[in-house]
Amino acid sequence: MEIIYVYTRKRSEFGRPCNFSDRPAKVNVDIPPDPSMASGFILRNPVDSYVQHTSDMSEHEVNTERVEVESRGVNHVEGGWPKDINPQEVEQTIRFRKKVEKDENYINTITHLGTLMEHCVKQNNAINIYEEYFGEEEMAEVEDEPPSAKTINVIRDPNVTKRTATHLSWHPDTCKKLAVAYSSLEFQQNMKDLSFDSYIWDLENANKPELVLKPSSPLVSLEYNPKDSHVLVGGCYNGQMAYWDTRKGGLPVEVSAVEVSHRDPVYGAIWLQSKTATECFSASTDGQVLWWDIRKLSEPTETLVLDITRKGLLENALGAVTLEFEPTMPTKFMVGTEQGIVIACNRKAKTPPEKITSTYSGHHGPVYALARNPFYPKIFLTVGDWTARIWSEETKESSIMWTKYHLSYLTDGCWSTARPAVFFTTRSDGTLDVWDFLFKQNNPSLSLKVCDEPLSSLRLQDNGCVVGCGSKLGTVTLLEISSGLCTLQRNEKTLATAMFERETKREKILEARHRELRLKERARSEGHGAEVEEKPVESPHEVLDRARREFFEAIEAELQRRARAETQHLCGKVKDDAGEAAAAQGEESQAPKDKEEEEEEEEKHAAKEP
Repeated sequence: MEIIYVYTRKRSEFGRPCNFSDRPAKVNVDIPPDPSMASGFILRNPVDSYVQHTSDMSEHEVNTERVEVESRGVNHVEGGWPKDINPQEVEQTIRFRKKVEKDENYINTITHLGTLMEHCVKQNNAINIYEEYFGEEEMAEVEDEPPSAKTINVIRDPNVTKRTATHLSWHPDTCKKLAVAYSSLEFQQNMKDLSFDSYIWDLENANKPELVLKPSSPLVSLEYNPKDSHVLVGGCYNGQMAYWDTRKGGLPVEVSAVEVSHRDPVYGAIWLQSKTATECFSASTDGQVLWWDIRKLSEPTETLVLDITRKGLLENALGAVTLEFEPTMPTKFMVGTEQGIVIACNRKAKTPPEKITSTYSGHHGPVYALARNPFYPKIFLTVGDWTARIWSEETKESSIMWTKYHLSYLTDGCWSTARPAVFFTTRSDGTLDVWDFLFKQNNPSLSLKVCDEPLSSLRLQDNGCVVGCGSKLGTVTLLEISSGLCTLQRNEKTLATAMFERETKREKILEARHRELRLKERARSEGHGAEVEEKPVESPHEVLDRARREFFEAIEAELQRRARAETQHLCGKVKDDAGEAAAAQGEESQAPKDKEEEEEEEEKHAAKEP
């Protein structure tokens, strides 16, 4: 053990210890009596005096040096043999085993241990000591917990010139390590002191990286091999592919040749399911998807040009920004492009044009994230421009669900591995959104301001409880999600299935209706085909004049309609007034007539009385 700091002073000598000693008395101040002051003396009675006695305390602080912990491992193959026996020699080991098995002490020990083991085996068979009796009650408690997240770790780029954390990859076995690819994606930014290094971080000792990866060009993508956690594959900014074996250090084991690599940065690199666990494929904005075997990176094993016209022309190809591959569907994969189009491909098709099976168009800019739902592989998520969209493979024309349009760009997204209706998105204003579409679809269930700079990458652990967010300045923030967002709820799968099926059915009905309207419009245009052909092509000025004329004609027609309606209303009112006047005049003429009749009757009655 190397001793770095040696303290030679005793603990009692730290601070300011008291040091008492005997010495003669010394007069510091002498005030002689003054008799003239006696006349000013006033006797005070009673006299109150206070004495407060507290012990004097001293505070000392010591700022110790930070302890740097380094992990070391030993690969122990086989041991416990005597020095005179070589474990590699089979005959010697067999002879030694037979010798030990004949020993009485060995036999007695095995007999004693066998009795104890038999008791433990019978006990395990009789009852499960790890059985959970109140799982439903715990689940009910989880449902009432409000969604939340807390920061558990922050990892910063150790370089002076900060770079973007472009990609994250969790260790496939322990989830205690995180591989981060760092590169600057700013256009034509060429800084002299810009580092090319990327790092593997041990989360239990995040003061410094566990391993420094030294590529020939900055890494844009980096992925652990799910079957061999010592091997990583990375896509470089200059288009090359490289792979590392952590047991062999930070330099790449092999790098692809420049002339057979991509022409643009490799934005996606994913491992394939194969018996050898050495195959992967990559995509770049140069419009190509290349398949590789890391045992031979001198040339790609297969090539696909992302030309949706199916002519295979590289100049017509769409630039790939993200890749998606689901191991349960080994022949299918999907590519998100710069133009906002998602291309679904089938690797096992016979001809290159047939490998592009379908396209999905719904974003106004690059598709930055593309992920299939781990519970329903036919449902996939895309993130681009200001919104995230959920698609079904069965509906090609439009997505089945989508989020609201945000004020800032969305930069990445992924599904929850624990809950089928929960997904995560990151924004360029440094916000992490957690959406639960079963709970609400208008707004995220949880919005968390992670940092001030834009978030650039996002990766969720397999358990679904810890999410890593990489930023533009190279800061990786690890957040622990509350149990309510990473625990499967009761009947959630059934509800999510019903929701996705309902929305898919709705989109199918809308697609059929739009198709029917388009057919009717086509039939109507074909019926007037001759007239349409004879009609000359209008210039932009003629179109503008015609639109202006039609606009003013519509306004004039509306004004005339309102004038007619107002005229009719006035005429009706005049008729009503005339009717009321005639009725009043009739009543006045009737009154004199009644008076004359009364006078005639009175005269007849007077004539009869004589």
